[in-house]
Amino acid sequence: MSWFESFILGLVQGLTEFLPISSSAHLRLTAAFAGWHDPGAAFTAITQIGTEAAVLIYFRKDIARIISAWCRSLFDRSMRGDHDAKMGWLVIVGSIPIGVLGVTFKDEIEGPFRDLRLIATTLIVMGIVLGIADRLAARDEEGGKHRAVKERKTLRELGVRDGLIFGVCQAMALIPGVSRSGATISGGLLMGYTREAAARYSFLLAIPAVLASGAFELKDASEGGHVSWGPTIFATIIAFVVGYAVIAWFMKFITTKSFMPFVIYRIVLGIVLFILVGMGVLSPHAGESAG
Repeated sequence: MSWFESFILGLVQGLTEFLPISSSAHLRLTAAFAGWHDPGAAFTAITQIGTEAAVLIYFRKDIARIISAWCRSLFDRSMRGDHDAKMGWLVIVGSIPIGVLGVTFKDEIEGPFRDLRLIATTLIVMGIVLGIADRLAARDEEGGKHRAVKERKTLRELGVRDGLIFGVCQAMALIPGVSRSGATISGGLLMGYTREAAARYSFLLAIPAVLASGAFELKDASEGGHVSWGPTIFATIIAFVVGYAVIAWFMKFITTKSFMPFVIYRIVLGIVLFILVGMGVLSPHAGESAG
């Protein structure tokens, strides 16, 4: 991998990680369109450490409060009803599905799941799901002529059941094209949570999963020696800087705006991808020889 490729791929990772359009799909597609080798699941997991560092800094006060309350709750029974302590447990519970499925389907994630036809399908299908979820949220928030405004749930109402459902939604993002934030936010909206609550829990829930995945891939890559460390670290730094700016913008965007621009983008991109593969312009396995 050249330094130019790593710069572009780091930029793409930072721009797309927090938006509901799938960073893994865009890394795969960027390489395919540019005629580069597929950067692979290991590169994706390692560069995600950069964007996750942006989450740690952006939500540092929330994270410090949650960890502090959770640790105290282990020894102080009176703390176990505290919202932040419960959030600590709920992040752990919500991380179980992706941990189990990530290990179970590791070979598929690094191989068959990176087929461009599958990515096109997940882009379209999850785009439609996000559109439906967004529309239901808008209907509750706006009300109507014969319908009152409906109060949506906040994270204070999050329980184990909903935390596990969020976790299953996050696990779906193991398939490129689904999108971690897109799947978890869609799940949250369909369960009746506000946009801000769904996004916030989505980002917090991603922390242990991404850091664990990145650490696992770092260990695997170190032993296998199949990662270009200089360009990969450079891409990770770029992803961190760009990712921080994107998450700050996105958290403000969702408080007043609809997700429909992302829905339209996903569907159009998926259709274009199907057309290009169908016409033979792109091979469904473009670049996979080095993936």
